[in-house]
Amino acid sequence: MPESTLGIGIIGVSPVRGWAATAHIPALRALPSYEIRALSAHNVESARAAGEVFGVNAVFSDHEQLVTQPDIDMVVVTVKVPHHRKLVSAALAAGKAVYCEWPLGRDLDDARAMAALAVDQGVRTIVGLQARQAPAIEFVQQLLRDGYVGEVLSTTMVGLSIPGDAVVQPNAYMLDRANGANVLTIAVGHSLDLLNYVLGEFADLSAVSDLRRPLITIEETGERIVKTAPDQIAVIGTLTSGATASIHVREAVAGGTGFLWEINGTDGTLQITADAAVPGIFPLSVAGARGRNEPAELAVPAALTQKWPALTSLEGAPAFNVGRVYAAFAADIDKGTHTVPDFADAVRSHQVIAAIERSAISGERVKA
Repeated sequence: MPESTLGIGIIGVSPVRGWAATAHIPALRALPSYEIRALSAHNVESARAAGEVFGVNAVFSDHEQLVTQPDIDMVVVTVKVPHHRKLVSAALAAGKAVYCEWPLGRDLDDARAMAALAVDQGVRTIVGLQARQAPAIEFVQQLLRDGYVGEVLSTTMVGLSIPGDAVVQPNAYMLDRANGANVLTIAVGHSLDLLNYVLGEFADLSAVSDLRRPLITIEETGERIVKTAPDQIAVIGTLTSGATASIHVREAVAGGTGFLWEINGTDGTLQITADAAVPGIFPLSVAGARGRNEPAELAVPAALTQKWPALTSLEGAPAFNVGRVYAAFAADIDKGTHTVPDFADAVRSHQVIAAIERSAISGERVKA
């Protein structure tokens, strides 16, 4: 391994399923600047099984043992959201860099506490808002800088979250609003972050949230349980640029628009589409039109998709954009730059989500 290799410890690894296995481990394995040196799981048996499946010798059922290992440079937290603060705080207290999945915390207070601790410890952080790293988004940014649409007048997002009639047992916790992992924080959160990253922040907004399907079936058992998290989120507001912005993300059983983001300007229009409103996971397509022409597909330049050649085999897979985050982070360390979203960026996204909640409760337009 090269001297610059970063040692990674992952908290929350299952040998059979989960985001660590689907995205983080394939991404890290593809990049020579990283080495997975430790894993932890919720019990000894799962930890041992994960170590065998992924070829990692150092396995733990106690996260405190993992975060204090001297050969671990970065701790990756891929557990359920209610546990983020405890595990992230332990890693930060040990002086480790941290990559935490989004949402950073159950709420704004959680996020602020973790971001403040990271600053106090003087360590680098990453939050899992990997859609920012997608080649299609870099392409859209280039088009906007080049004046493809002229002045941006308005933007609209429509998105589909998970099917609304049933969930698998491991995701049942997402039905409880108090756990902070739901349509607003995940599907809206990822989409909203992308909009704000490309077009700028909301100055103010109005929001409506509703719970239209309060009973959900657990697929494995057929049990019907009560959901408390809203499944319809609609936001309209004004960006700091003056552009009008609207977002509607909803649950549905089948059909409909998975994800459509339209940017309308004085000279043209851009359309970004995907299969669902989690743009960091699903591949994005870009179409555009200038003047009065109909939108036509715009090919993302190969120079952007092949920016990190080691990741070429992952293109189209959930691990692709996660891998681009890791690659960009390693480059940031070498160059002293800051190109990946960190805990401060996460706090800003949590602030906008909190504003959406305030507006939906009060029925009033609020500052974002």
